[in-house]
Amino acid sequence: MAQEKTTPPVNAAERIVAEAAKIFWTYGIKSVTMDDLATRMGISKKTLYQHVADKNDLVEKVVDHVAREFKCGVMCISRAGNAIDELYAITNTVAERLKGIHPSIHFDLEKYHPEAFRRMMETRRREVYATTVANMERGIKEGIYRNDLNIPIIATLYISRLEVVFDGDLFPADRFNPGEVHWALFRYHVRGIASEKGVKYLVNKVKKDQTP
Repeated sequence: MAQEKTTPPVNAAERIVAEAAKIFWTYGIKSVTMDDLATRMGISKKTLYQHVADKNDLVEKVVDHVAREFKCGVMCISRAGNAIDELYAITNTVAERLKGIHPSIHFDLEKYHPEAFRRMMETRRREVYATTVANMERGIKEGIYRNDLNIPIIATLYISRLEVVFDGDLFPADRFNPGEVHWALFRYHVRGIASEKGVKYLVNKVKKDQTP
């Protein structure tokens, strides 16, 4: 049996969920058993089951944890600069999170934990829609996005494009880097909505901040 690690009881559940998220995102969900999780976290299986009913319960808690963590990360992004800077920073956050993520995550969630997958998709779509709408409204006021944009349609299109990034059939992991695909989506999106002023700003920013 794995040796227990000493953790303040008030933080035990949160620590377990956070550690499980890292393990699932690195190794996938289906391939990792509760025994594997307990061993990797340095706790007993009994302790693990004191905080979660079963693996499905743990997966649902992990999905909620990841959603909250991502929302906090996006909300904490500085609004210094303009709308393109803001979207660039958000894209950078997402691209960093995609590094090292196991390619089977979406498949495992959809097939083996459908309720958790449904909630994840609903939350993501709601958050991305709200963020994209706010970003476009800001960009229009700043004069770097065109003022003739159909915001609801474009925000919905952006969600659909974002979900394609995780489509293993269209973007198999052995051929495409998810982070690079996400950066391509960023440039594609901004060029489609930017004013002439915005396009010039985007080109200069990418040249300055990214290595070709």
